[in-house]
Amino acid sequence: MRLSKTMKFLTGFAAVAVLSVSAHAQDVHAIASKVDDHYNHLTTLHATYTEHYSGMGQQRTEGGTLLLKKPGRMRWQYSNGKLFVLDGKYAISYTPGDPQAQRVPAKQLDDMRSPLRFLLGHTKLEKELDNLKVTPAGSGEVTLSGTPHYAMSPGDQRVQRISVTVIAATGVITGLRIEEIDGTVTEFAFRDMKENVAASDADFRFTPPAGVTVVDGLPPA
Repeated sequence: MRLSKTMKFLTGFAAVAVLSVSAHAQDVHAIASKVDDHYNHLTTLHATYTEHYSGMGQQRTEGGTLLLKKPGRMRWQYSNGKLFVLDGKYAISYTPGDPQAQRVPAKQLDDMRSPLRFLLGHTKLEKELDNLKVTPAGSGEVTLSGTPHYAMSPGDQRVQRISVTVIAATGVITGLRIEEIDGTVTEFAFRDMKENVAASDADFRFTPPAGVTVVDGLPPA
């Protein structure tokens, strides 16, 4: 029995669609694996960053330097003097002029800088983000986007989407975008990245300025 031209077209179209989906899945896996491999071989990372916040009727752009060290340490030094430190056990946030620095256990951290923590352990993007998709971002970069795995749990859905922009050829992360369910968006752009630089645990300790006390508080915002 001969297939009509329409049936042949539909059959061919379906085959192309299946191949397209398969190729897309392979692209996602290949790029995510490249990111995993790159960061699993790092011990430290130093970078300059720009942070842009948009939400609740506000717009804010800040910047500074970031230092990461495995396992579980990060230091965000803002150019305006603000400081966010994760020492592996606690996260401490301090703003110059405040009489107190806020501290929260790392395991309870709920902060827009925290998605970068997966770079401090054994990275597996496809486990961190569900429904992972890849889209071109221009200039040799692509963006991997998905729903945080933890956000699938009832009652823990503050973040609805995370997008990671990377250099396709190397897997190096150049941008991070966090979208919350209330419409708030926080974006980070990274540049001047230096890998496996010298860093000691002392770089991630917070020494309170004179007159400043460290108190247990809500996760830093």
